Parts: sequence; C-alpha cells; structure tokens
Amino acid sequence: MPEDLSLDAVSVLLVWTAVAVYALAFIAYAIDLARRSDLALKTKDSVPAAAAAPALVTAGGAQTIGEIRAAEAQAELALNARPADRPRLLWARMGTTLTWIGFLFHLGATVLRGIAAERVPWSNMYEFALTGLLLVVMVYLVVLFRYDLRFLGTFITGLAVVLLGGSVINFHVAVVPLADPLKSIWLVIHVFVASLASAFFALAFALSIVQLMQARREARAIARVSAEAGDAASAGSAPQRDGARFLRTLPSADALESLAYRFAIIGFIFWTFTLIAGSIWANDAWGRYWGFDTKEVWTFVIWVLYAGYIHARATRGWRGNRSAWLSIVGFSAVLFNFIIVNQFFKGLHAYSGLS
Repeated sequence: MPEDLSLDAVSVLLVWTAVAVYALAFIAYAIDLARRSDLALKTKDSVPAAAAAPALVTAGGAQTIGEIRAAEAQAELALNARPADRPRLLWARMGTTLTWIGFLFHLGATVLRGIAAERVPWSNMYEFALTGLLLVVMVYLVVLFRYDLRFLGTFITGLAVVLLGGSVINFHVAVVPLADPLKSIWLVIHVFVASLASAFFALAFALSIVQLMQARREARAIARVSAEAGDAASAGSAPQRDGARFLRTLPSADALESLAYRFAIIGFIFWTFTLIAGSIWANDAWGRYWGFDTKEVWTFVIWVLYAGYIHARATRGWRGNRSAWLSIVGFSAVLFNFIIVNQFFKGLHAYSGLS
C-alpha cells in the first residue's frame, strides 16, 4: 500500500467497491423478479368463479380451486422454508451471493474507518450512514436464514447503492476528534441501537410496500373472478390484468403484513431503548433529560408513529392497507430525521460533520 494512501482513503475505496457489488446484486435480483414473472405466465390469468373468496385468490392465476390452494400453500411454505428447502432460483441465489460479497467489502470499509478514527465509526452523518446501511444489509442477510425474503433483494441492494453512494459523495468528511458531548459510552450504545432499529424499520417498510402491491392485485383478482362469474355490477369494470406478474409467486398480503408487523415490533423495542438512552445521555452531557431539541423531538415523533402503527395493527379496523401506510410513514420519518433534520435544523445534536 502506498505510504500516502491513508486508512480512510482505503475505506472509501472499499465503500465504492461495495457499491459496485451491490449494484450487480440489484441487477441479479431484478432479473429474478423478471424470471418470476415469466414463471407466473405459465399459469392461466383467469381463475374460477368459486375462487372469489380472498382466501383463495391470494396466490392467483390458477385454473382450478385445488391449484389455487396449492399455489397459495407453496408461497407460504416457501416464505418459511429452510434455506436448503427453498426453490432454486438461480438469479436470486446469485443476488444473495453478491450481497454477501458486497457486505464484506462494506464491513471492511466500516472497520477501517473506525481504526482510522480510533473510535466507533458513527459520530457524523457519513459514518452513521456507513454503519446504518451496513446493519440494514446485515439484518436482511441474517433474516434470510429464517424467512425467504429474496424478493426484497432489489429494495435492500437498491437502497444500499443509492444511500451509500450518495453518502460518500455528499457526506464524507475527514476524520476529526470527537466533540466533548460525544465522548461517552452512550455514543457506542445509543447510536448503534438506533441504527439497528432503523434496519428493522427498513425491512418492515419494504414488506409494507410489497403488501400494498399484493393487496391491490388480490382485489383486482376478486373483481375479475366476480366478473367471470357473471356479476353484472363488476363486469364492466373488471381489469384485464391483476398487476405485476411476479406478485403471484409471493406470499399473500396478510402474510406480508404479519411479517412487517413483527419486524416493526422489534424495531420499536430498539427505538424505545434509543429514546431512553438518549435521555440519559442528554442528562449526562447537558444536565437535563429533555429539552425539546429538534433531534429529540423527531426521535419522539418516530416513536409515536410506530407506537400508533403497532396499536392500530393490533385492532381489527386498522389492518390491511391503512396499517401498511402507517409503516411507510414511520420509515419516511426515519429518513427525514437522518437526511433533513441533521442538515437543515439547528440544535445541540448538530454533529453532521458538514460545514
């Protein structure tokens, strides 16, 4: 290694390598979705009138009730199947392999940044993005051992490419000493847990988007089946297509919603700890637990949004699309808190590192 090439410079090179590999993984995952669409074309678009009940339409696109039930059961089993028992989708496997490789480069970049700074690598916006996105990818890869969420690969790798590349271009700063308030063990605990919570919120967000797409497809399938059964009220408005064909190979909207809810609960638990730990740290640093600082307020707003989502999801009337939108709004607030609040709002938490 040349003497004038610092550890931070090597870290940046590894980041760009990770971005390139994530981009290749994104392409592989996108091809997988296209292949899933081709697979769905092998089934007939129309379904029998007897399948108009939502429980029978979730997998969609079969010729008999038995085939519909088999397709739905297969999608649900694939979601919970062990890695060895999952469908051998070549491009999905390539995407996952590339994501692991990108993750290793990403991990190396993060570790080198920490070594160069001689501290944990999350004291400014660039470092927080570096570590936060690392945890998003890590949580996704770990969850794959339990659930087959490879259909979310395009979202996860696409998010990594856009935000990681954008962070290097817009947020990268040279290594500088810590500000006095950051010289605390709570920097290690508070920020790491907040990043971990955001990773679970990201998965819930992605699942909620797919849930909305799947729910729309299911509703169209029900309308089309009703039309084929001779329902005069819907015959004139029944759509020709239910939606993106690859959705027929995915679990039902209810299954996606339940999984998003689980991830949101885990994220909410971590975010609750983040809020409590932040208050304790604020008391140590500034002599008060709460001061209505902009960052404090937005951390609480995010907590309220997810508390509302979890409470609403637990009541029957707020399941389905409305709960999905609450999940999406919650993660949008997380992104707003990181990108907008850190840059354009003044306060005691002005540690973006940007001039």
